[in-house]
Amino acid sequence: MSPADTRASVPAVDADAKLLPGTPAYRRAIVALFAAGTATFLLLYSTQGLLPVISDELRVTPAQASLTVSMTTAGLAVALIPLSALSERFGRTPVMAASVFCAALIGLAVPWSPNLAVLVALRTLQGVALAGLPATAMAYLAEEVSTKAIASAIGLYVAGNSIGGMASRVIAGFVAQFAGWRVALLVLGVLSLACAVAFRLLVPPARCFTPARISPRALARTVGGHLGNPLLVRLYLLGMLFMAVFGSVYTVLGYRLTAAPFRLPEGLVGSIFLVYLVGTASSAAAGRLVSRLGRRGALHVGTAAVAAGLLLTFCDALAAVLGGLVLITAGFFVGHAVASGAVGHTATAARAQASALYLTAYYIGNSVGGTVGAAAYHGAGWPATVLVGLAAMACAAGVTLYGALRERRAAVPVR
Repeated sequence: MSPADTRASVPAVDADAKLLPGTPAYRRAIVALFAAGTATFLLLYSTQGLLPVISDELRVTPAQASLTVSMTTAGLAVALIPLSALSERFGRTPVMAASVFCAALIGLAVPWSPNLAVLVALRTLQGVALAGLPATAMAYLAEEVSTKAIASAIGLYVAGNSIGGMASRVIAGFVAQFAGWRVALLVLGVLSLACAVAFRLLVPPARCFTPARISPRALARTVGGHLGNPLLVRLYLLGMLFMAVFGSVYTVLGYRLTAAPFRLPEGLVGSIFLVYLVGTASSAAAGRLVSRLGRRGALHVGTAAVAAGLLLTFCDALAAVLGGLVLITAGFFVGHAVASGAVGHTATAARAQASALYLTAYYIGNSVGGTVGAAAYHGAGWPATVLVGLAAMACAAGVTLYGALRERRAAVPVR
């Protein structure tokens, strides 16, 4: 039973109260969520494209600098489920507004960090604050938007996430080349605050939300039930492993491209993150792959694409590295889309908490992968980072194959 299931009595929601496409309230809600998603992902990965210059200025190793990303995603992962529960009691809109405003205000303080310890501490707090949006946005859309428009509404929200994640890296790299990493982070903080203000001004009052009592015991039972489902656990592991590789590559890529033999300027390295847009196309293609090959077949395609991309980046030719990055990005988004989609189909109850657990595992993968990949790079160069990624993809393939064998054995009749 989820916290939402502890309501004493929930009045039936009037379908006429839902936001309909074409109405001013619907447009305001969608633009507001787009702005909030952009703000969230502008801040979440704000330091990722700046790690080489942060390392140089603060005189720290790549593994130490990577903590400015991994501790942010770790803070987000830890706060997802608690903030999801709080939104059941206090409402989706207040939690989302508090999330983006607090994160943006912390973002304005981050550039003034005197040393790495303060920078990492502020970024960790920022991650906790950022969790409010991904913890509640889907529930808000499901409650407030007409079922006829829910798919397009979610698509626009996810588009805001993608644009924020890409713009964070591109803008930061460009500004840092001319004004330094602190000014770059300040620019991202100001942009995020503007998005937070836009969200608060535009988001319409909730029409369909009913407060629920928060029951920690019920929440613990729900989480325990999901973690006792072997198929869900395998999906969580897959999300974690795919994100570990993705986080590792994108964290270390800047070091690889600013060093010999490439020696690219920060602005150009930032523009390479436009490859992130490949994820939009591959996420859409994931559905077609599942239709043709099944979920496991699509997962194998994603795993193979990431592994092939990693091998391609061994080359010292820029075209090969970029081609490898395209394959890694496409494969990651296929794997993530298939695994996250399967969570909703697999969970028979409390799907919101099942999805929150997936996101928790997903962001833990980012935290661990980014730090381990950076440590490997510092110790033995890019080949070590690639080997870490290949090991993770071997584990992902193993998890998928184990699931297939387990189901095959279960299907054999007992004589």
